[in-house]
Amino acid sequence: MNQVAALVLAAGKGTRMKSRLPKVLHKVGGKAMVERVLDTVNAVGVDRSVVIVGFGGEEVRAYLGDRCEYVTQAEQKGTGHAVREAKPVLGDFDGIIVLMCGDTPLVTEDTIKALLNEHATTGAAATVLTAHMENPTGYGRIIRDEEGKVLRIVEQKDGTPDELAVQEINTGMYAFDSQKLWPCLAQLSDDNAQGELYITDVVGILVNAGERVSAYMTMDEDESLGVNSRVQLAEAERILRNRKLRELMDAGVTIIDPATTYVAPEVVVGSDTILHPGTILEGNTVIGKECEIGPHTRFTNVTVGDNNVIHFTYAHDCEIKNGTDIGPYVHLRPNTVIGDKVHIGNFVEVKNSIVGEGTKFPHLSYIGDSDVGGGVNIGCGTITVNYDGKIKHRTRIDDGAFVGCNTNLVAPVHVGAYSYIGAGSTITKDVPDKALAVGRARQMIKENWVTDDTFKKK
Repeated sequence: MNQVAALVLAAGKGTRMKSRLPKVLHKVGGKAMVERVLDTVNAVGVDRSVVIVGFGGEEVRAYLGDRCEYVTQAEQKGTGHAVREAKPVLGDFDGIIVLMCGDTPLVTEDTIKALLNEHATTGAAATVLTAHMENPTGYGRIIRDEEGKVLRIVEQKDGTPDELAVQEINTGMYAFDSQKLWPCLAQLSDDNAQGELYITDVVGILVNAGERVSAYMTMDEDESLGVNSRVQLAEAERILRNRKLRELMDAGVTIIDPATTYVAPEVVVGSDTILHPGTILEGNTVIGKECEIGPHTRFTNVTVGDNNVIHFTYAHDCEIKNGTDIGPYVHLRPNTVIGDKVHIGNFVEVKNSIVGEGTKFPHLSYIGDSDVGGGVNIGCGTITVNYDGKIKHRTRIDDGAFVGCNTNLVAPVHVGAYSYIGAGSTITKDVPDKALAVGRARQMIKENWVTDDTFKKK
């Protein structure tokens, strides 16, 4: 089997985006468009990935890092010129070059595999990925002869009325025989409406040279969507989201209102889980089976077990195990692990803490940099005072401890197993197992302190 190299066009500014950010770095489904394209070609199993950068090239390089090789197109003189600039990197490559656009985040792995299979099966010098569109305005048209063979591709600005009536469009994605591609690039001319070198002209050059050009038509025209404006960005987001929601519903997930539920493509959700309106699942989030998530809950890179009920909660970069009851108005911050059967009530924040099985934080508490055992009860208004202005210290609360409401635990401090903390205490010293600790000021009462003159002054 021939080797395959992916060449991704990502040099354009994207003027219609009206952004200082390179167009291909705008995100769809939580990932930059060019990253989604790279993910797709890498999933196909290409041997090399090369990205052509231009406007904002350093930002694109910084974002993608060492995931690919780079070519710089210093001047943007068209798609043909961009590919020609890659010859110093891929000129000696002997195999298939699959050419992709960095602003087409909706193309799928299956479609690229089908394109490559069509290319190999037909023995073509080039294979074009096409789609049928009811309204093809703005796209290049595929011109065929009476037998259906591909003759050339005509751009919107260069087409005749008859050519522009064609509804089979060029998606801008191709498979090329590498050794037949480079001689064609040398023959490109900028004698066209835009004064640019079109990669589409390679098709006509190959046909005129007697080479076979094939085409594979995707049945989903959405895959051809190139994002050139904020409106198209939102459309791509909607399409990607709906794909994912259909996938989840087909797999046994209940989504109460798909119009208000946002799930990134990489998210995993188990069967018989219910997603309520306003649920946002991002990044590498994994939700287990038979959970009830939302309404108005946002998870970013969160791992959630089975049988959890979580609503009105924001959690990121943390783990929630099984059988928990969380919310409303809870914030779970990075490096937190919530154990089995934990109850976290309203207005609670937990940060960088390990929480044991069956522990309860009913309401109005901050638990930061703490190791909390199982069966612990944290009273309303309890705060772990973890920061002394320079260093964040840890608090340890062992199994079965009972912390009264409005308690300050000044770290570093250790509360022993099955101990009790009196309400309103400020604890600055370790508490032994099964002890009672009370750290509050002594109550003082002055009788008859209020006089009639007090009220007259008011």
